[in-house]
Amino acid sequence: MATPGDAANQVRASRPPSLPRPLSRLPALGAATALLLSLAACTGQDAREATAPASPASGGGTVRIAVNGWAGYEAGAAVIGRLLTQELGYRVQTVSLDPLQSWEGLEKGTVDVIVENWGREALKQTYIEEKKVAVSAGRSGPRGVIGWYVPQWMVDEYPGITDWRQLNKYARLFRTKKSGDLGQLLDGDPSRATNDEALIRNLDLGYRVVHAGGEKALIDAARRATRDRTPLLMHFYEPQWLFTQIKLAKVSLPPYAIGCDADPAKVRCDYPPYLLDKIVSRRFADTGGRAYELVRNFTWTNEQQNAVANDMTDNGLDAARAAQKWIDANKITWKQWIPG
Repeated sequence: MATPGDAANQVRASRPPSLPRPLSRLPALGAATALLLSLAACTGQDAREATAPASPASGGGTVRIAVNGWAGYEAGAAVIGRLLTQELGYRVQTVSLDPLQSWEGLEKGTVDVIVENWGREALKQTYIEEKKVAVSAGRSGPRGVIGWYVPQWMVDEYPGITDWRQLNKYARLFRTKKSGDLGQLLDGDPSRATNDEALIRNLDLGYRVVHAGGEKALIDAARRATRDRTPLLMHFYEPQWLFTQIKLAKVSLPPYAIGCDADPAKVRCDYPPYLLDKIVSRRFADTGGRAYELVRNFTWTNEQQNAVANDMTDNGLDAARAAQKWIDANKITWKQWIPG
């Protein structure tokens, strides 16, 4: 399943670093497929059907939304999709793709909207600046954060533990059978590239990266560490629905500055912050009418995204029902997105 950082593996220069795989309750592609089917059911359209682009007129056209396979993205796609159908009368076709394929779809004409883009400056350069087949539709709202986290109870009990300069002092707390005499930094899927091993080496930290195997394992570890008050240092990210249930505190690594991670082997700074934005095809921006206006107006917070994603991943709701629950409870928010 795709993650917010997958494009780092495919287009290295765009580097957001890779993340643990968000959305743990479904197998690979299952969550994106569930969203595809649920939205298709709401619109009465077979999601595999080839359809015409959105019409500038009110309703009657089709909007094709790329669905990347992490819960926060799917939450936004589900909310936008239901508002397009219910409020503006459009049909919605969802397309399950990884981030790089989504950008390629903008050029091919198979994708109109990318709901949540994590940086990917190289792709912006290629598709927006050079090929001129895509445009930014403004911020989606959430602030993306990648880094190292500990349970909140450790902050209360061990002063300074969120300062990287204090980590060696507390390394013994994080020792495990897998890390031996070193402290353990728990990462997710070993196939996902991160800066963690380089950071440990370049900051002279007495830690070893141990891979949990995926996001579900990281979430389970965070829950156990909070419940049982056992030490845990792990690679994680925000926005993420787990933050609706437990408190985690981010470790302050040396501040990020542009270019400080240009050489992955020499990096000794924190991960960059990501101001997540929406990307649309230039054709959709020019001809999408009210559908494009709604997408452009859509913006919400980490907390709002987490609420929908939590209903999808931990409360047993499919994407359509989770989106509808949020829509029913937040009319004052989304009414501002609907074009006049």
